[in-house]
Amino acid sequence: MARKIIIDTDPGQDDAVAILLALASPELEVLGLTAVAGNVPLELTARNARIVCELAGRTDLPVHAGCDRPMARDLVTAEHVHGKTGLDGADLPDPTMPLAEGHAVEFIVETLRREAAGTVTLCPLGPLTNIATALERAPDIAGRIERIVLMGGAYFEVGNITPAAEFNIYVDPEAARAVFACGAPITVLPLDVTHRALTTRARNAAFREAGRVGEVVAGWTGFFERFDKAKYGSEGAPLHDPLVIAWLLRPDLFTGREVNVEIEVDSPLTRGMSVADWWGVTDRAANALFIGDVDADGFFRLLTERLSRL
Repeated sequence: MARKIIIDTDPGQDDAVAILLALASPELEVLGLTAVAGNVPLELTARNARIVCELAGRTDLPVHAGCDRPMARDLVTAEHVHGKTGLDGADLPDPTMPLAEGHAVEFIVETLRREAAGTVTLCPLGPLTNIATALERAPDIAGRIERIVLMGGAYFEVGNITPAAEFNIYVDPEAARAVFACGAPITVLPLDVTHRALTTRARNAAFREAGRVGEVVAGWTGFFERFDKAKYGSEGAPLHDPLVIAWLLRPDLFTGREVNVEIEVDSPLTRGMSVADWWGVTDRAANALFIGDVDADGFFRLLTERLSRL
């Protein structure tokens, strides 16, 4: 039986690739997409999520618009990475499918209450505002979540938006703190693992050979990687968010350990830092499976093969 998931997203090229990977995988039943402000403002993330659904031929999927700002702070966006639309790099038409009625937070709460307890996995690919707001409004849903599998944070790699913080956590650290404290099982795909899965010329070429959707993905990754190649001096860019979906499909490609993760919210210097007790130097109880490594070749083979199905 397919695993039921909700993808909470702020597309972003890498979010878009993650959504496509999920929609190309029969092992997963995507119940809906919930958009959140992050890489670009909410109006664009909600637009982009629908563009991706139409690209995959899935206009039947509900796409709900969610929170347009963090819980306690002004919104920080990342057009410097993703371009002014969030999906720069491919020329795609505006979506014709409408947004689904109702707020994303309501959809998350109602879905978790409707489905059998322990059968729905939440897949946040951006700031955790929608997820934390749902938990705040309906604390009973925490015990009904099968697992939260998220992209965010870092330990060894530390920050990509500040010296101390990864972007998704930095944008809404209060939301991240609430999610890590909610008691649901959590898997974290941090920068430590995403920086081991770099796009390269050969991998982008393989995308282009994977059909119509693969060509679009190659356009996105070709645009997206320019920033990271200049920043890190690497051959390609980390393809962050698809690793969330890949972990659901092929956890054998990954290694990590159960650790305690706390989120810094008070310090201006380290706002949004994910303090992962990788070496077990505290007595704080583990609250997340923190992934540290991936078989990058295996991941890209999986991704390319699935994209060819669309």
